[in-house]
Formats: sequence, C-alpha cells, structure tokens
Amino acid sequence: QVQLVESGGGLVQAGGSLRLSCAASGRTFSRDIMGWFRQAPGKEREFVASINREPAYADSVKGRFTISRDNAKNTVYLQMNSLKPEDTAVYYCAQSYSATDPRRPSDINYWGQGTQVTVSS
Repeated sequence: QVQLVESGGGLVQAGGSLRLSCAASGRTFSRDIMGWFRQAPGKEREFVASINREPAYADSVKGRFTISRDNAKNTVYLQMNSLKPEDTAVYYCAQSYSATDPRRPSDINYWGQGTQVTVSS
C-alpha cells in the first residue's frame, strides 16, 4: 500500500523559509514522478513543483522554491524561500507513475494527507 507522509509545515513570516519533506513507502520510488501541489481555502488544488530527472515549477514559485529527491531515502523535499502570504495553503505530496509530466490533480495516482503552510504578512 502506497503511503505518502508530509512534514515540515508551519507558520512563518513573509520573506522566511520552510522545508517540506515527504516520505514515501509501498512502491518503487525512483521510477515515479514526485511532486508537490497546494490548495488554499476556496481555491482549486494547484501544481507547485515536480521532479523526475529534472525539476519543473509553477511560474508562481519559480526562483523561490526548490524541489529535490533522495531515492535512497524514498523522500522528496520542497525548499521554500522568500515566502509570501499568497503561498499559504495545505501542501500535498504527490506521486505519479505516468510517463508524462503531471501538472493536474487528475494526473496524480497517490496523495499525502497534506501539511499546512501559513505565511503571515
């Protein structure tokens, strides 16, 4: 059974940083595309970043966020710098066995439960 467990969320002031972690189990990790989505209250769940061999980012976070993975530890990370209040959301770890670059929630096969990130002004 595939399980994704996020950690590292919290409260931070604008301009600060957080590092999210996602520990995966139950499936071969290295072959799958891993990523992060986020969902703010009243908004659709949106793509943040993904990584296979190369990373991809939403325009809204490019230059501020960095995604990385450690296949030996079955863990994916999201380093978030220069945080803005607009980044406030629940952040979800995502795993896809699709051969394409997943950017829509419907592209995702497995989800974590989410971790709250709150950025104050």
